[in-house]
Amino acid sequence: TLLKEVLQQWRGKLVLDADALNCISIDKSLLNQLPEGSTLTPHPKELERLFGSFENDFERLEIVLREAKKRKLVIILKGHFTCVATPDGQAYFNSTGNAGMATAGSGDLLTGILTGLLAQGYDPVSAALLGVYIHGLAGDIAADKLSMESMLASDIASHLGSAFRRIRNDFIR
Repeated sequence: TLLKEVLQQWRGKLVLDADALNCISIDKSLLNQLPEGSTLTPHPKELERLFGSFENDFERLEIVLREAKKRKLVIILKGHFTCVATPDGQAYFNSTGNAGMATAGSGDLLTGILTGLLAQGYDPVSAALLGVYIHGLAGDIAADKLSMESMLASDIASHLGSAFRRIRNDFIR
C-alpha cells in the first residue's frame, strides 16, 4: 500500500486519520513502523479496529493511554469531550465542540489544523491540544451563529479565524 511505502521512507512525524487508520487496522504491523511523535485521530470504532474491543469508557481510556505510551504516539480519540492521550501517559479532555460537528469532513478539517500546527513548529502534544481546542471552538462559534443541526465542515472552517481571535483576546494580553 501507499501508506506502507510512506512509512518505509518518511521519518518525520505524521498525522493519520480515516483511510490511513483503516489500512493500519488491516495490517497491524504498520503500527510498529509509525514514527515516534506521530498523531492518530480515531473515533471510537476506528480505535476498536486498531487496538481491540472494550467493554466501557474506562477500558477505552485505558487502551488509548496504554497505546499512546507504548508506541510514543499522540492519540486523539474523537468524540464528546475529545481525549488527547500523550506519549508520557497523560490524558487531556477537550471542553470545546458540540454534536453539530459530527458531520462529514469535520475530521478532515481537524487533520488539516493539526498538520498546519506541526508545520509551524509546534510539538505534537501542543499541536494536538491547541488543534482540538481550536477545532471545537470554531464549531461552537459556528453552532451559535448557524445551529448545530445545520452545520457543515465548511462552517467550522469559516469560523477558525474567529476562534483564533477569541483565544488571542482571552489568553494573550
